[in-house]
Amino acid sequence: MARQLKLGAFLMATGHHIAAWRHPDVPANAGLDFAYYKHLAQIAEAARFDAVFFADSVAAPSGDIASRMARSDHFEPLTLLSALSVVTEHIGLIATATTSYNEPYHVARKFASLDHLSGGRAGWNLVTSDNAAEALNFGREQHFAHAERYSRAREFHQVVTGLWDSWEDDAFVRDKASGAYYDPAKVHVLDHVGEHFQVKGPLNVARSPQGQPVIVQAGSSEAGRQLAAQTAEVVFTAQTSLAHAQAFYADLKGRLNQYGRSADSLKIMPGVFVVVGDTQSQAREKYETFQQLVEPEVGVALLGRMLGNFDLSKYPLDGPLPPLPLTDSGQQSRQKLLTELAGREALSLAELGRRIAGGRGHFSLIGTPVQIADQLQEWFEHGAADGFNVLVPHLPGGLEDFAKGVVPELQRRGLFRTEYEGRTLRQNLGLARPGNRFV
Repeated sequence: MARQLKLGAFLMATGHHIAAWRHPDVPANAGLDFAYYKHLAQIAEAARFDAVFFADSVAAPSGDIASRMARSDHFEPLTLLSALSVVTEHIGLIATATTSYNEPYHVARKFASLDHLSGGRAGWNLVTSDNAAEALNFGREQHFAHAERYSRAREFHQVVTGLWDSWEDDAFVRDKASGAYYDPAKVHVLDHVGEHFQVKGPLNVARSPQGQPVIVQAGSSEAGRQLAAQTAEVVFTAQTSLAHAQAFYADLKGRLNQYGRSADSLKIMPGVFVVVGDTQSQAREKYETFQQLVEPEVGVALLGRMLGNFDLSKYPLDGPLPPLPLTDSGQQSRQKLLTELAGREALSLAELGRRIAGGRGHFSLIGTPVQIADQLQEWFEHGAADGFNVLVPHLPGGLEDFAKGVVPELQRRGLFRTEYEGRTLRQNLGLARPGNRFV
């Protein structure tokens, strides 16, 4: 069978555009409406998306500008995905859980439980946390430095995946006649003692249907790429052009061999911000409707957060992006991307904030289904992507536009499935089920 691309639906409560909540077609209270999320997941599943994806933060934005952004009230993602697991059958369920402000045992237990609940559809987006405000909610005065975040993340991954292998697949015999609930020879105690964690184990959840939930990552810095090459099975990345995406793809795939991995063991799925219209002009009109709702101060507040937790409010809106030190608390790769964009196009602070209000640094496509499919096909067939994480300006409308317009066009070209290949997220992504390390 010919290679086909993979699709994830990146669902932010009201949509990916910072001003989406102000649009008349968007439910303002969407963040805490389960029926709404059920509808979104079922739209994505009917379109045969591989997965729905939820980002997360363990700190609420604060301040006057934050009060004008719809980012403070939304479900904890694992709780939400557990509920969605019983109203969907095939689509993958991926959630973010930070390695900076969690414990490995908790994360291992929750995602293993979600994998059982969903019949093998769970994925863990392993992040190192780029929101410095989270530190204040977890007994710390300062956020972890960049290098420490990645050192901690690497060990966190070792512990979580080790705990997922606590039990062999057939360890639980549950033999009522003999009285044996499990075979003691098939349980393995981790006994991890490291720089950041000390965890004995075993996990109190049986090995899950996928063996292990799918490991997803989003870091694109040097440290992030190295961690991904060692541990990730899916990578979400922000790339602004075909050339940049090709370079990232080649670099990351090229690192796999040093860890004894094949190129197919890692799926690279750049984010793509998509606005779909029946015509190019209609798509542009849709986009401009959202852009007109962006308050300059809100755009700049988002920009400061994405550049690495900088307060830009003291700089003139019509002035250039000021020189900033390399962030140690945020995403270094995103800081580099946005700084280069500002310089390349000579954008003022307000213009840059407005520019990223929708795609937030991701590749943006505004056009007809055919035009959008052309671009996705070019990236997919020219060494830039194995698939895409789809970002839409508003929900549910933007997702419906993509599902009704772009997906059928990709299917007509033989680039995307018409039916799911299997029942688990691994099967649909074309990822192998991992063996137990203790066997």
